[in-house]
Amino acid sequence: MSSVEEEKGGERDFGWSLGVLLRAFHGSLSRVLDDLPHGPRGYQTLSTVVHGDQPSQLALAAHLGIDRTVMTYLIDDLVEAGLVERRLNPADRRQRKIVATERGVAVLADLERRVREVEDHVLRPLTPDEREAFRGMLRRVACGVADVHADTDPCEVVDEVLGDGRR
Repeated sequence: MSSVEEEKGGERDFGWSLGVLLRAFHGSLSRVLDDLPHGPRGYQTLSTVVHGDQPSQLALAAHLGIDRTVMTYLIDDLVEAGLVERRLNPADRRQRKIVATERGVAVLADLERRVREVEDHVLRPLTPDEREAFRGMLRRVACGVADVHADTDPCEVVDEVLGDGRR
């Protein structure tokens, strides 16, 4: 137990730890993502477009747990910023597939590097190997929770926890 924990009575509460970690991460992350349309939500969307293969805007919204109406405005703003474009889905011409532009891929690569720096800063008490293990375990737990609560918008949960109010 660290001296800080000892001074505060040895906080071992899971929720307290998550809250502290989330506030530290959000505070640092917001400075990195402020110029991106919709901040963290825009980042997750752009990352999913670049690294995923969702067949349509509706599928993308469902995958990210974002209301389809909100997704329309989000994509509109990413299109306006020149980061993504809507194209006909060659497998189903009734659908529009969201595709990253060259600029979107380059912007994401830079943001991923900067987000990783924020993560490393927040996780600095851990060794590099511990950071990777922590990221892996956190991802596994998060995916397990998403399966249990598929109807919950993860962005709403984060907004509620942070008291952010941005949507």
